[in-house]
Amino acid sequence: MRRQPAVAGQFYPADASALAAQVWELMPESAERRAVALLAPHAGYIYSGKVAGKTFAAAQIPDQVVLLGPNHHGIGARAAIDPSEAWVTPLGAVSLAQHLAAELCEASPRFTLDATAHQHEHSLEVMLPFLQMRSPSLKILPISFSRLSLVDLIEIGEILGDVLLQQSQRTLIVASSDMTHFESGAQARRKDYLALETILALDPEGLYATVCQHDISMCGMVSSVVMLAAAKRLGAKRGELIDYANSGAVTGDESRVVAYAGALIH
Repeated sequence: MRRQPAVAGQFYPADASALAAQVWELMPESAERRAVALLAPHAGYIYSGKVAGKTFAAAQIPDQVVLLGPNHHGIGARAAIDPSEAWVTPLGAVSLAQHLAAELCEASPRFTLDATAHQHEHSLEVMLPFLQMRSPSLKILPISFSRLSLVDLIEIGEILGDVLLQQSQRTLIVASSDMTHFESGAQARRKDYLALETILALDPEGLYATVCQHDISMCGMVSSVVMLAAAKRLGAKRGELIDYANSGAVTGDESRVVAYAGALIH
């Protein structure tokens, strides 16, 4: 079973040549750093592509990547691992790390093999073309999260980290999230930097509390908490902010924006 693209032609070009050209244009030359994890946005490339491109360009991309993203549609299991053999984009098919899926499901009943959570979801799909262009031998493991308690998210992240510690090959964790939605650019920046401070400090509990306390509409908070908990288990020590921007840079309207951030976890 292959998952076909859900948002090709909407969030990014459906034509392979046009997509490859756009992705290369969005990824500037950069000194690549060895990262444990990264945070990247998932809007249409016209809006968030520059932030995503800078982030992926700054990281060494290994052949195995775990993708963590929010379930915008609320369909399917709360911690859903896609059971497909491959995901398809206009650039070709990417195999799934099925051995890793089996190990996670064996390690905890909190993980569920469930394709329905991924069928229409864009938050992980839009990451793929960047990764494909950087790692031709790429294998991925997509995991989609609905709302879960902080205790559950930390437990899931620590289990993920423990399983990855046993892998013979290096694995990068990619958390997919946009930041504040539909507030002024100034208000978004104020709120988002509170959240980003906790991310760069590798503080998953602090991120959860800050987002809730300040009513920050960070759609991938759940996946980011899992990412931080897993990264700490893997020995991460510090975060690095790569870029921050909002949709006003494209529309010219700062009164009501969606904001985007990219960060590496070392």
